Amino acid sequence: MGQVSDILRSKGRVVWSISPEASVYEALQLMAEKNVGALMVLDGGRLVGIFSERDYARKVILKGRSSLDTPVEAIMTRQVFAVRPEDALEACMALMTDKRARHLPVFEDSRLVGVVSIGDVVRQLLSEQELTITQLESYILSKG
Repeated sequence: MGQVSDILRSKGRVVWSISPEASVYEALQLMAEKNVGALMVLDGGRLVGIFSERDYARKVILKGRSSLDTPVEAIMTRQVFAVRPEDALEACMALMTDKRARHLPVFEDSRLVGVVSIGDVVRQLLSEQELTITQLESYILSKG
């Protein structure tokens, strides 16, 4: 079965990030500009959290905070679960489901080399299933 590296190969290894001191508004602007649902929060190149649309909805809007005045570090998710390029997609999906995480940073050695989303994982798994079905159909038809 597939690995996280298969997703990185197809989508690329671009990591969109923001500093913990940036305002939530700045983070939302960047997310809209780059069309992403989460940003890695980097402090001096070190991953310290993840900021997502979910954080904004639950910790700014519902709490009556201002996105202009609230720093990312005040509402980011600090407990970060990560994967490696060689990890199996099934393990990645299990981690995302178990930890209720929609985005996982990908580390190679100690370097942040990419991010995978739940959508990326589902798309890749569906693609692999379609290929398997096509191969099985071809095999069955050739034996007929």
